Amino acid sequence: MTFIAENKSTMPTVDNSVATRRKWRDIVEFGAGYGLILLVIWTPRPLQTVLFYVAVAALAAIFWRSFESWSAMGLRTANLLRSLWVVGVALMLAAVAVLLAIRLHSLHVPDGPVLFLKTYWGYALWSFVQQILLLDFFLLRLLRLLPGRKSAVVATAGIFALAHLPNPILTPLTLLWGLAACLVFLRYRNLYPLAMAHAIFGICIAITVPGPVSHNMRVGLGYLQYRPPRHRQRSQSDQIVSTQAWVIAEAPTRRCWRHARP
Repeated sequence: MTFIAENKSTMPTVDNSVATRRKWRDIVEFGAGYGLILLVIWTPRPLQTVLFYVAVAALAAIFWRSFESWSAMGLRTANLLRSLWVVGVALMLAAVAVLLAIRLHSLHVPDGPVLFLKTYWGYALWSFVQQILLLDFFLLRLLRLLPGRKSAVVATAGIFALAHLPNPILTPLTLLWGLAACLVFLRYRNLYPLAMAHAIFGICIAITVPGPVSHNMRVGLGYLQYRPPRHRQRSQSDQIVSTQAWVIAEAPTRRCWRHARP
C-alpha cells in the first residue's frame, strides 16, 4: 500500500516535468521560427537569400520533429464541404473589389486565362504554405502557451500582421484575415478552404490595387526600397502578388514557384 501511494505521489511531478519541457520547446520553436522570418524580411540581399534557405530548413526541421498527424494539421477531408462557405465569401468580396476597380479604372489583369494561371499559380501554392505557417506552426503553439483561445487567436493574427509591416494596405488586411482564419480553423479544423480563400484575397489585391500604391505587395525592407516604374505598364506580367510575408520579402509572380525566392 505504501509503494502504491508513493507511485501516485510522483505522477504529478512527472506530468509537470513533461509539460514544462513541452512549453519550453514551444517557446524556443516559436521564437526561432518567427525570428528567422523577420530576419529574412528585413535583411538586404544577398544575405537575404542565405537566410531564406536557413529559415526554410529550420522550419521544415521543426515541423518534422513536432509532426503529430495530417489530420491535426487540418489536411483532411473532414468538414471540407461544411467549411467551403469561406471560399464563397472570398469570391463574393473579390467580385465586389473587381467591380469597384473597374469603376476606378485600376483593374489590371493578365491578358487571357492561360497567362492569368501562369502568373498566379505560384501564389496559390504560397497561400497554402502561409496558412500552414499561420495555423499549424504559430496558432497551435500559442494555444498551448497562452491561457485561452481568444488570446491565442489575437496573438496569432497580431504576429501575422506585424510580419507585413510597414505596408499600410497589407498590415490591417492581414490582421483581419488572421483573426478570421484562426477562428474558422478552430471550428472546422480544415486548412484547404482557408488556403483557397487566402489565394483569392491575395490575387484580388494584386489585380485591383495599383503597384505604386501597394508597392507591389512588398513588405519589410522590400517595401521601403520599392521604386515605382518610370513608364506605365499595361500588362500585369511584372506585378508582384506574393509578399512572401512569412519567409521572403518579395516574389515575382510571373515566374514559377521555383523562382519565387529572393
